[in-house]
Amino acid sequence: MAIEVRQVRFPEDARAFVDTWWRVYEGDPSWVPPLLSEQLRFLDPGKNPYFRVATIQPFIAYMDGVAVGTISATIDRYTQEHDPGVGFFGFFEFVENPDVASALLEAATTWFTERGIHTIRGPFNFNINHEFGLRVDPFDDIPCIGNPHNSWYYPEIYEKKLGMEKARDWYAYWMGFGPIPKTMRAISERFVQRNPEFTIKELDPSRFWEQCEMFWELYNDAWEHNWGHVYMERDEFMEKARGLKAVLDPKLAFFGYMGDEVAAAAITLPDYNQVAAHMNGRIFPFGWMHFLNRNNYIDRLRVLVLGVKKKYQHLPLGAPLYVRTWDEAKRRGTIRGVEASLIVEDNHRMRGALEKLGGRIRTTYRSYEKVIGEVPPKVEEPAAPPAEG
Repeated sequence: MAIEVRQVRFPEDARAFVDTWWRVYEGDPSWVPPLLSEQLRFLDPGKNPYFRVATIQPFIAYMDGVAVGTISATIDRYTQEHDPGVGFFGFFEFVENPDVASALLEAATTWFTERGIHTIRGPFNFNINHEFGLRVDPFDDIPCIGNPHNSWYYPEIYEKKLGMEKARDWYAYWMGFGPIPKTMRAISERFVQRNPEFTIKELDPSRFWEQCEMFWELYNDAWEHNWGHVYMERDEFMEKARGLKAVLDPKLAFFGYMGDEVAAAAITLPDYNQVAAHMNGRIFPFGWMHFLNRNNYIDRLRVLVLGVKKKYQHLPLGAPLYVRTWDEAKRRGTIRGVEASLIVEDNHRMRGALEKLGGRIRTTYRSYEKVIGEVPPKVEEPAAPPAEG
């Protein structure tokens, strides 16, 4: 059967784009359908500020008039400033047919090369600040909130059919609830005793947007040197915060202060994917009943972010935030464990801390890259002249 790949437009074709995923994942119990209203908003250039800093082209693949796959091609303005010639692919979904995947990637590659892109990375929906990564093992459980799922055949097609190469692995660590290791609590207590100016404050719902401003500044600072980091503009961050507001639990969102300065932050979310799995992407007609009964479903949490400003990263600020999160989660009595994700493979400090808490790798995700054009040689920065005197 012939495969036809069409360039489409957002928001006009967003519903057709999204509806394709229901066909791709039909019968897959580990796939959690996205909430349609939120997904369509995310794909709307009039509502998602990210479209102001990126050029995005979506595609849909058809066989005999039936949609069988999707992909997006993204050129991010900030990435071009520090990594020129790199583009992102995402929303790369396809039925179990390597030729469909190949046709979609070929269409995106043509679009990229016409615009001077020589290397593509992904899957990023649309960049690393959004949902990203390919699940490479295991495939038999629903992912935690904010993490992607894909079918078991994706990794083999990526690597053998499409010629993708691993860029980085990312880990989801699972920690079942037992007593917190004494060494972690001791590190936390010692730090707090030696630094009386350090305090932890919960998110204040009455100051939600003001505190989002503080976290936006911390986010761009703390993650600046992480692999793949892309600067997030204020409006983009606030739109992301709007989407998270409904699922945030103020008692699981903390700021760590050194005096009056925000030095660190930790946000842990109840795993609403355990609810969304029963809603088929819709609040109505019956999805709202599952949402209202969410406490009957949710028995795990996800540590979404734990970040420390660069100037304080030599201090063990993470320890008291870990302990506070652990104690609050355990106090509830209904939570069986916490996932911390996604942790890049070479973040050895974070991985070590999680392993001291008894964490084990639950799921591995992978970001890929592929060279699609001639990569220009890097221009070496001229050496600074020696200081006088």
